Amino acid sequence: MKKTAITFGVLAAMASGQAMALDQITAVHAFPPSLIYTQSFLEFVDKVNERGEGVVQINVRGGPEVIGLSEQPDAVRNGVVDMAYTAASFYAGTVPERDAMVASNTNAIYARENGGIDLLNEIHQQKMGTYYLGWFDSGVSYNLYTIEEPKVDGEGNLSISGLRLRSNPVYDAFFQDYLGAQPISLPTTDVYAALERSVVNATGWTQIGLKDLNWDRFLNYRVDPAFFSTDMGVIVNLNKWNQLSEEAQQILQEVAIEHERESAEKLEALSEEQQAQLEADGMQVITLEGEASQRYADAARDATWARMRTQMERHPMGLEHFETLIEKFNDL
Repeated sequence: MKKTAITFGVLAAMASGQAMALDQITAVHAFPPSLIYTQSFLEFVDKVNERGEGVVQINVRGGPEVIGLSEQPDAVRNGVVDMAYTAASFYAGTVPERDAMVASNTNAIYARENGGIDLLNEIHQQKMGTYYLGWFDSGVSYNLYTIEEPKVDGEGNLSISGLRLRSNPVYDAFFQDYLGAQPISLPTTDVYAALERSVVNATGWTQIGLKDLNWDRFLNYRVDPAFFSTDMGVIVNLNKWNQLSEEAQQILQEVAIEHERESAEKLEALSEEQQAQLEADGMQVITLEGEASQRYADAARDATWARMRTQMERHPMGLEHFETLIEKFNDL
């Protein structure tokens, strides 16, 4: 009986030790599960949990219904939750260098290979107390979509007359500084109702996901050329990251780098497919021509770089990495 008790005790201790060895990570995502970007993040989670069985596990709590999308970055920073899949634009005041992704003309594959994402990770750690795990779903451009046919002035430039533009921190510099608009800031979750009620009649959005959100029920026109790049990524509370086992860190980083590449390649093809489908369903394309087209595309990039410069100058690090980030996030 005594030997049996000792044996059970040893087994229990071993089981307890194994359970304690498993690193558990809590996570939230910015958008509802129906959106392609959230589905991409959940694929990443499944990959980690499969490869990290017995070592590390990500437990997804939910999306904006759990923690508001604009509050998620601070929730990670403060340790309320360990991880968030979110747009870097939601914490631009803390890490203005995130505009390197917004104005990028390439994707995470390029930026990872030349050290751009590693540099961005260092900046996240210094300025925000978070570990930047990966730039997911990169390289997907944005367009301006409208309900009514947009107007073009005598010089071929887009006219904002009559446009009630929905905006968020991603677009503000371009919409305000170049287009001269006074946009209405709305979270993604409120845009459907705003379009339905004509509170806004135009919005920027990526070339993927319009149907997922059902905004295509209202939006009838797309303005070309496209601009910007998505800045969705995963941040982890830095203290939590440092507490993870070396094996858990390695699994997370390896899977993140793989997912950066896979998601960029997958969404590039999906972007073309979904835009073609929207056109097949009746969406009309208004294409700016010649110099007007170039001015429009350049303005989106230049306004964003100017914003990054202005906001970086307010930080103690100043413009230390400004030129380097532009170089590492653009194929110039």
